[in-house]
Amino acid sequence: MESKEFEELFRIREEPNYISQGEEIRLFEAAFRSHIPVILKGPTGCGKTRFLEYMSFRLGVPLVTVSCHEDLTASDLTGRYLFIENETVWQDGPLSLAVRYGGICYLDEIVEARKDTTVVIHSLTDDRRMLFIERTDEMVKAHENFMMVLSYNPGYQSVVKELKQSTKQRFVNLVFSYPDEKTEARIIESETGIDRELSEKLAELGLRLRKLKGYGLDEGVSTRLLVYAGRLIRSGLSPLDACRLAIVHSITDAEDIVESLEDTVKLYFGNL
Repeated sequence: MESKEFEELFRIREEPNYISQGEEIRLFEAAFRSHIPVILKGPTGCGKTRFLEYMSFRLGVPLVTVSCHEDLTASDLTGRYLFIENETVWQDGPLSLAVRYGGICYLDEIVEARKDTTVVIHSLTDDRRMLFIERTDEMVKAHENFMMVLSYNPGYQSVVKELKQSTKQRFVNLVFSYPDEKTEARIIESETGIDRELSEKLAELGLRLRKLKGYGLDEGVSTRLLVYAGRLIRSGLSPLDACRLAIVHSITDAEDIVESLEDTVKLYFGNL
């Protein structure tokens, strides 16, 4: 793949809808200019990925996203030889492409990857900014616009999985949480097109349900699920049915908790 093809494939051309929650835009820009890698920490569905898509657009650099899982290998990131038309051809992986041509390489939910896989990024996250591709015996110096970004949910994953300190301390951290009620209502309204009153009720419901975390719920309701509920309302479902489908049955399977959550939803939308 050549530089122009890389740009065509990974550049974000339309500005993502993103409503800032604080100073995260300014802080990320400072890290990018300083060639410092970043970890985005926060609960599922709070806007980490959307934020990064927005920053990619704002900075004018491509975004290469890798969803991490336990079978992810170093070769999946750096590349491998392929047999094409009777020839053995080297094909760069997503990390190598971002390093070579300049872009943000985003390893989403990094703690899901095998621990030996993350070692490959160490030389990119210090002053060397170099990637060694073992199979080609090549040392690639990172492009001026290369940036490494990781994300994970510490509240959910740290119980059984954790980033090694040798990896953690190569990054600065941006900590995300769910937006305040007013900001979340603006997000719901802008993402779904439902009216302000319904958006505010969904945001208030989200805040109330999050207070139940630890009381039968492993996770609170995400902004993403509130947006899904708003879209279902926009499509013609009643608010009660939309919340049952998008929220209640998405955050628990326990029948007694489902019943309790439905009662809470009825307090907000029982007459709608």
